[in-house]
Amino acid sequence: MAVYDELETPLGTLRVVMDSVGVSRVALTEEHWGEIQQEFHDLVRDPESCRDAVRQLEEYFSGRRRAFDVALSLPEDSPFRRRVWAALREIPYGQVRSYGEIAAAIGNPRAVRAVGQANRANPLPIFIPCHRVVGKKGDLVGYAGSRTDLKAHLLRLEGALAE
Repeated sequence: MAVYDELETPLGTLRVVMDSVGVSRVALTEEHWGEIQQEFHDLVRDPESCRDAVRQLEEYFSGRRRAFDVALSLPEDSPFRRRVWAALREIPYGQVRSYGEIAAAIGNPRAVRAVGQANRANPLPIFIPCHRVVGKKGDLVGYAGSRTDLKAHLLRLEGALAE
């Protein structure tokens, strides 16, 4: 059984889903929340079980946290996606990398589009900071579908993007 809780953030209502291992999904948008509800049929709201993850997100949004230390429960996925997600976790707070730089970091410099697809499939936005990946010229491309406004807000929060 999976549990969830929600918190109000500058991005809107954010929902965190946890399983027996750790945080397994983060929904930034209502559309994504609907997809998660279809995936997990037995979701139960349980603020106590999600307390630490929610607290860390609240600290992040208030500028008091730069790194997370909650357990993450990644889905079984392709080794390529898992390498991309690991590389994303290495991007320091307040910095950005291009899709090409991530592709090179995982040893596959020609896989720029595949890195983009792995970003799009990231089940744990913010915890796995795919918002820190930008286009080759520094442009904000793709986030939570077409929600580059969310990406811009997170990058501004971290000081990686001017107001």
